[in-house]
Amino acid sequence: MKLNIEVLGKKLEIEQGTTFEEVAKQFQSEFKSDILLAKQNNKLIELSSPIKQGGEIRFYDISYMEGMRVYHRSVSFLMIKAIKEMLGKKASVVIEHSLHKSLYCEVREKDVKVNQKFLDELTEKMQELVKKDIPIKKYTFYKDDAIEKVREFGMENKARLFRFRRASNINIYEMDGLYDYFYGYMVPSTGYLKSFQLMLYENGFLIRFPDRKNPQKILEFTDPAKISSVFMEQMKWCTLMGVNNVADLNEAITNGKFGDLVRINEALHEKKVAEIADKIYQRRDKVKVVLIAGPSSSGKTTFANRLCVQLSVLGIIPHAISLDDYFINREDVPLDEFGNKDFEDINTLDLKLFNDNMTRMIAGERVEMPHYNFVTGKREYNGNFMTLEKGGIFVIEGIHGLNDMLSASIAPENKFKIFISAMTQLNIDDHNRISTSDSRLIRRIVRDNQFRGRDATTTIAGWDYVTRGEEKNIFPYQENADAIFNSATIYELSVLKQYAEPLLFKIDQSQSEYVDAKRLIKFLDYFLGANGDAIPNNSIIKEFLGGSCFKV
Repeated sequence: MKLNIEVLGKKLEIEQGTTFEEVAKQFQSEFKSDILLAKQNNKLIELSSPIKQGGEIRFYDISYMEGMRVYHRSVSFLMIKAIKEMLGKKASVVIEHSLHKSLYCEVREKDVKVNQKFLDELTEKMQELVKKDIPIKKYTFYKDDAIEKVREFGMENKARLFRFRRASNINIYEMDGLYDYFYGYMVPSTGYLKSFQLMLYENGFLIRFPDRKNPQKILEFTDPAKISSVFMEQMKWCTLMGVNNVADLNEAITNGKFGDLVRINEALHEKKVAEIADKIYQRRDKVKVVLIAGPSSSGKTTFANRLCVQLSVLGIIPHAISLDDYFINREDVPLDEFGNKDFEDINTLDLKLFNDNMTRMIAGERVEMPHYNFVTGKREYNGNFMTLEKGGIFVIEGIHGLNDMLSASIAPENKFKIFISAMTQLNIDDHNRISTSDSRLIRRIVRDNQFRGRDATTTIAGWDYVTRGEEKNIFPYQENADAIFNSATIYELSVLKQYAEPLLFKIDQSQSEYVDAKRLIKFLDYFLGANGDAIPNNSIIKEFLGGSCFKV
């Protein structure tokens, strides 16, 4: 049977059953790097799959986020296969988290030292598997059979995770006799995985990947040492709470320990906020301005309020200021490269006015504060005067807080900078991490619907714009922080799931946001739902669920 398809505007007639990979080869010259994934009828499809119907087909290489996810996942499988060939099929290797677009991994085997010699051998083994161009195949198992299959390779955390799956069948990938479960799609064979680099880091190593903008080169690595220390601390927190993966979390829920988990997690948060307040107190003779910055849905507002409480306990008088009130008039907002108003550019703020106000108030002057009217898009003055008395401090929240352009006129010793983000250390299992971006997106979907009247389609549609702004305006400055606060909680996705799922299911397959909605629905399906009654009203999570004791 013949099928009519269209790729990059070119119409083709093919035999039904022709694979996407076969068609992709005809268009490879149009892409910067190897094609890795296909999309048809608004569904992502692996290249090894046969084409069953006509219609337009899109292909993705590593320069697209969809392709990069496939590449990360497939190289991870390659690395796991290589380690199990070196150390035995039950050898334990854990992919912990993403760090500067690399993956941090640890080998959990007694008497195995991860040093440069080990990494050289591992690299050689991985390259050997790439040259063999081994097929990566997907098989469907009944759940009980899938549990037995992963246990055969020492993957007990996956076996425990499968217990909570509602589906009776589970898809498992195979690479030359190694079977493993992954959340997402794979390339057709190891021959696609030519570009990667291993680097010693902390107690393990990093897998480094090609640059999306220049796929022929490995992305340059700048060591985010402060962010890394937060991830390592979170690993200790997970161990303290006895919850390292989703199976552990689900078992805590089924065993009636969810409330304890919430209380321990919130106590750890409060302890960390208090520690940051203590650092500010130790520099109270110098620090006049606390600057808080972080990406969308990191919980900046609640954190700022909790910090103000802790500063008050220490006898410091906090004055909260929102950088939003220093927006220039909407008609003057600069345009981005796409010709749209770029509300996340630092020049949307009146930097001159901000610096003038801050320096005058620090000097003891009384200043009338601006107010930005989001309805009219213009600045107003409503008789709100402020000054800085003895023992006072300004607590300023906004995405540009860590950029020195914002506060250029304020002496460095007068500033204390805080970076906040939701850097979850909880993983699905040893080989499938939880994306911090996805965690924040789920937070935002819930909050936008609860308080801003937006549906999930609108939130997902704008997420690329938000993350592009973060890459430009926030993450490059995170290492400038004097303190970093991780706002992620171990428990939150079990609660947020019940709010997010109905919103995601509303997104129809005809909508372009369906691909992301489907991915998030599958992701949330790993979690058992939990009642949020145990969450205290000063929790960062209440900023998204509602019921916060703070004005958020």
